[in-house]
Amino acid sequence: MSTSVLYMSMSLDGYIAGPNDEPGNPGGDRFMRLHDWLVTRAGGSGRPSGPAGELIDEMNATGAVLVGRRTAEQAGHYGGDHHGVPIFVLSHQPPGPAVANYPSVTYVIDGIVSAMAQAKAAAGERNVMVHGAYTAKLALEAGVLDELQIHHIPVLFGGGRRLFDVLPSRVELEISRVVDTPEATHIRYRVHG
Repeated sequence: MSTSVLYMSMSLDGYIAGPNDEPGNPGGDRFMRLHDWLVTRAGGSGRPSGPAGELIDEMNATGAVLVGRRTAEQAGHYGGDHHGVPIFVLSHQPPGPAVANYPSVTYVIDGIVSAMAQAKAAAGERNVMVHGAYTAKLALEAGVLDELQIHHIPVLFGGGRRLFDVLPSRVELEISRVVDTPEATHIRYRVHG
């Protein structure tokens, strides 16, 4: 059965985007600092070696992506291709006409529970990759987020967009795995229902 997993890089003080996160500056100022762990030791693009590369392999093994509209739009809907799997976009309104160019992108406007059910059905036995703070918050509130894979980056942003700024109630987590690398500490949590 499919498991839903939030994959997010986050500063030690809880930020997933820097200050001035807006359409003209996706991710805000110095956003890419949160993703330095994704580059090779030589500083190029591609699969890093060691544990970081294994984590990327794990993400690329997911069978569907569930993302909020804001994140999807800032990422240009991933050009219609996020590692070759269906992309489900949680939204309150139907997509704009440009999304018709991306057949693997499906907008879901009837809520997080429906969006997660569709993503899990599409993923089959593979996991669902969840992106976005608002989507994660809604999924936690609805009880449809199973795990969190947080890539803790050794930096303090001091401002920007927090991952869990406001939750309606306390959420208990269990640490299921810790992978420590020089660039980040990668902690996997299970959500307790």
